[in-house]
Amino acid sequence: MRITVLCGSPKGELSVTLQYVNFIRKKFPEHEFGVHHIGQSIKRIEKDASLFGMIIDEVRGSEAVLWAVPLYVLLVPSQCKRFIELVWERGGEGAFAGKYAGVITTSIHFFDHTAHNYLRAVSEDLGMKFAGAYSPDMFDIMKESERARLLAFAGEMLKAIESRRPVTREFAPLVIGDFSYTPAPAPASVDVSGKKVLVLADGAVTGNLGAMVGRLSGSFAGEVDVVDIAGLDIRGGCLGCIKCGFDYHCAYEKADGYIDFYNDTVKTADIIVFCGEIRDRYLSARWKQFFDRAFFNTHTPTLMGKQMAFVLSGPLRQIPNLREILSAFTEWQQANLVDIITDEDADSATIDALLSGLAARLIGSALLGYIKPVGFLGVGGMKIFRDDIWGRLHFAFQADHRFYEANGLYDFPQDDERAIAMNKTMFELTSKPEMKEEIRKTMRENLVAPMRHIVETR
Repeated sequence: MRITVLCGSPKGELSVTLQYVNFIRKKFPEHEFGVHHIGQSIKRIEKDASLFGMIIDEVRGSEAVLWAVPLYVLLVPSQCKRFIELVWERGGEGAFAGKYAGVITTSIHFFDHTAHNYLRAVSEDLGMKFAGAYSPDMFDIMKESERARLLAFAGEMLKAIESRRPVTREFAPLVIGDFSYTPAPAPASVDVSGKKVLVLADGAVTGNLGAMVGRLSGSFAGEVDVVDIAGLDIRGGCLGCIKCGFDYHCAYEKADGYIDFYNDTVKTADIIVFCGEIRDRYLSARWKQFFDRAFFNTHTPTLMGKQMAFVLSGPLRQIPNLREILSAFTEWQQANLVDIITDEDADSATIDALLSGLAARLIGSALLGYIKPVGFLGVGGMKIFRDDIWGRLHFAFQADHRFYEANGLYDFPQDDERAIAMNKTMFELTSKPEMKEEIRKTMRENLVAPMRHIVETR
């Protein structure tokens, strides 16, 4: 069989993910794997229609497509995202229809499931049959047991393709409405109260998104900075070079204006509203590039304490994966997600009220300094970073290590001396059967007692 490998890494042959593909190629020589570095070559692909056409022809002549992609900021890299956009923009969908699709990603398991959901959904939207996905830790190939697991996955995937095995569809097709939002004049009734409000949008000059941005920004009485990220000086997407790991210095430093904009405008805002149109189950590739390039701050949250919201045009309610990505991004940044507003209600008056209410809630939360408690998405994600920055990534990401150490993010349970002492005492007590039974009888009361004390005395 012939399988087209679409490598989404900007690092080309130096891609970690590609090494997993190469190992499969070596062990299954009876199959032909044609690799195309869509991530590394995206600028050429955008400019050269014949190069894009050649890749599409390769897909058309193959039995299957294998997406081989590293994870960047809860999804695929912006370069890979842009290629996916081009498939629809240039009418290449037909080459994928009826083919089988597989996915291999590499990461440290920070939201690899959202990237897999995205790639499977995109594949199914292209009319493909999904033959399986594999999500190893980036260093798993070094272990014999994990190499065996990789080959087992590859063998089953290839059998599914070869035998034309029926597969289930996981994601329903999107239903796109044609509602046109017509806002009433904004009342400009929400005093910014000295807070710096930044509204970031991608191409927010026409259509529903432009109208929503206008209505929201017009609801504030005071200065609001509205920036179209399509006009920012961004030379390219994150390169995955990890040059930033030692001291936050990016390979693009002084080559474009992104870093200065992020430091001087984004990080200094009190309130940030991200506005965009949903495209192939995410936002635009430009937005992905914006988020990826912020990785010059590595795994260090830089938007802590800020109020955030998203204003989107498109079917968000049909894409829970995207909502999870946006929520996780906010929690990881230790910011406060005030709301996500879309044009899905298809009623202009309702959207007007939601946007005016959002303006008031953003200012209210900013004045209170309110940040909602971090849930599983933020806690779990941060502990993955904590453990790897303390351990195997310590050398490569020294800047993160200094920040984590200075801000108490190394909250390992084995360092909690109070908990260790209490548990030691309780283990000793419960070694006696009569004491164990007595504690069982009073467990609920003892658990809530210190909380009751707080309620009664504070």
